[in-house]
Amino acid sequence: MSNLPDFDRALEARLVAYCAIDSQSDENSSTQPSTAVQLDMQRHLVAELERIGASDIQLTGYGAVLATVPATDEHAPTIGFCAHVDTAPQYNATGVKPRVVRAWDGGDITYPDDKDLVLSPSALPYLAGKVGNDIITASGLTLLGADDKSGVAVIMTMAEHLLRTPELKHGKVRMAFTPDEEIGRGVDERLPADFAVDFAYTLDSSRMGSIEYESFSADGAVVKVTGVSAHPGYAKDKLVNALHVASRIVADLDVDGETPETTANREGFIHCYALNGGSSEAEIRFILRDFERDGLEARRQRLKQACAKAETDFPGASVTCDISKQYRNMRYWLEDDMTPVELALEAYQAVGLEPEVGIIRGGTDGSRLTELGVPCPNLFTGMQEIHGPLEWISVQDMALATRICLQLVQKAAA
Repeated sequence: MSNLPDFDRALEARLVAYCAIDSQSDENSSTQPSTAVQLDMQRHLVAELERIGASDIQLTGYGAVLATVPATDEHAPTIGFCAHVDTAPQYNATGVKPRVVRAWDGGDITYPDDKDLVLSPSALPYLAGKVGNDIITASGLTLLGADDKSGVAVIMTMAEHLLRTPELKHGKVRMAFTPDEEIGRGVDERLPADFAVDFAYTLDSSRMGSIEYESFSADGAVVKVTGVSAHPGYAKDKLVNALHVASRIVADLDVDGETPETTANREGFIHCYALNGGSSEAEIRFILRDFERDGLEARRQRLKQACAKAETDFPGASVTCDISKQYRNMRYWLEDDMTPVELALEAYQAVGLEPEVGIIRGGTDGSRLTELGVPCPNLFTGMQEIHGPLEWISVQDMALATRICLQLVQKAAA
């Protein structure tokens, strides 16, 4: 692989272009995809795939883009690569202005649109190790969107190289660019059949060298509280304040070792991330996370018990708790066939990189794909400080991820 071209400029140009396209998802929307702007990104990718000469290009009815790099070895397995185009709803992602700090000198990185914001190597050891790299950030008012447009850039750059280098031996390579991953709707039930691969990889992890085949199991919950309305001046023994009931539920669940801010590693949690409403009606949204099925079930029961107790403690109030499945730990299926993981480990070592096998305190499209029968571990792109204004990525990390993907498809055909 020493004769590979320098992918840096192609990756930089792609990521800067992709991040400038608004594609934030919205969990409160019932459409598929959840926002129309995601289709702007998808149409951009369709045009680019046509330009580089990909085959079987399709924008599906559920908002995913699929495409193929034809095989040069028909006997090799079909490998898929997947990345999501939506950006996280937790922070402003409209009007992203990416900028590149080339050959970073190791000093503090400041932001043109927020003079108080600083990306400092003294606080971020991983950044401190990237002196001389080309660093991409946003301008200070938005997230960047390297999660996961860096994955899109890596996959597109790999595909273009394969299409321009027909002498490389590889099986069919399939690409899937999904919407709505950030809100847990990235993998439509039709995607596995449409993807049509033997196994796949998501490009949606962070640190250089990381590979993950174990994720949280996840549920979402919506709790609705109905109180008893009354004029506050004449409310004695009449008013049941829905906000007080909701606050009691949240407080009962705010226990050290049970919330995101007090857990790490393999510890799960219940996270209250939204509380809306008034004294008559209120709604609380939760996410429940655990690495094991029984741990997740225990958290479901804990939430239900907190709701039942609040309803008892506030006579006249009505509390409903609707818990829905999101995704499950991919390890449950991958541990039965570690072929894609083992192949990835070989590819990392082939480019001189020691793999760091880790766990995802979250989920990827690979979690759901694996559960639906497409084994799909998660590979790095280099994205850092995601979902906020300090988000950044090294172009050279993305280039290394591209080389690993090329190693993967060739090793699978060996």
